[in-house]
Amino acid sequence: MSTYLPTLKQLQYLVALHEHGHFGRAADSCFVSQSTLSAGLRELESLLGVTLVERTRRVVRFTPLGNQVVAKAHRLLREAEELSELVQSHGAPLAGELRMSVIPTIAPFLLPRILPRLRQERPQLKLFLREEPSGAAIESLHHGRADCVLLALPFATGEVEVEHLFSDRLLVAFPKDDPRDPPAVIPPGMIDENRLLLLEDGHCLKDHALAACNRPELRASATMIGTSLHTLVQMVDNGLGLTMLPQMAIDAGILHDTQIVARPLNSDHASREIALVWRKNSPRGEEFRLLAAELKAG
Repeated sequence: MSTYLPTLKQLQYLVALHEHGHFGRAADSCFVSQSTLSAGLRELESLLGVTLVERTRRVVRFTPLGNQVVAKAHRLLREAEELSELVQSHGAPLAGELRMSVIPTIAPFLLPRILPRLRQERPQLKLFLREEPSGAAIESLHHGRADCVLLALPFATGEVEVEHLFSDRLLVAFPKDDPRDPPAVIPPGMIDENRLLLLEDGHCLKDHALAACNRPELRASATMIGTSLHTLVQMVDNGLGLTMLPQMAIDAGILHDTQIVARPLNSDHASREIALVWRKNSPRGEEFRLLAAELKAG
């Protein structure tokens, strides 16, 4: 049996360096100085008697063994998180720290309506929010950086528990003076692939929008532009094309002070499902279901 066991802190440093690929950014993410993180990793390598990271002035490169250790470290840290969650789940519901990742096409439109009431009704809850695209959010969940994720389905989530909150309709947004005079309900065939503006890759809303249109050729020819819905709205308002927007963004006023008309799409799949997801068999499952009920009530 080894006379030395890595500490959780050392494993956190190693995982952070693997994630960020940079000592300074890794140290910032761990809320320590770069020298503290470097010293912790050197001690880890010295006591294990192996090299995990090759260091040069420009590149941080993990050895093959280092990559294997990182994969194992992720699992150990996740187990440690679940141990903490197990203890916390026996306390008051929705109390203490909870880390929730939220995707950018939900966060600015839903959270301002929900958070004030949640703070008032659950004063013991310390909710730490992280906005990131769907893929990164699910990775954060499975690596233990997030306890739960608020996102839109369908999306590949892996082994998770899902609590559906509500359906969010997708609408087609046109410039008000569009010469084709869009009808009250837009047929998918009316969408011009040469004028369709969508979010860049990494945002699940792009895939939801294309699925709603049910026109495979759009995937190859749609114009990808913009990193946010607000950017797309400005492009449409300047007559550069059309886009698709979720109902929650419109309800939150994203079209205020614009000359844009939003009309529903005549499609069986013209919506996305807003859901809260968490790791399967998490001991805090009942707490997350309670949180989902709070989000539904908002």
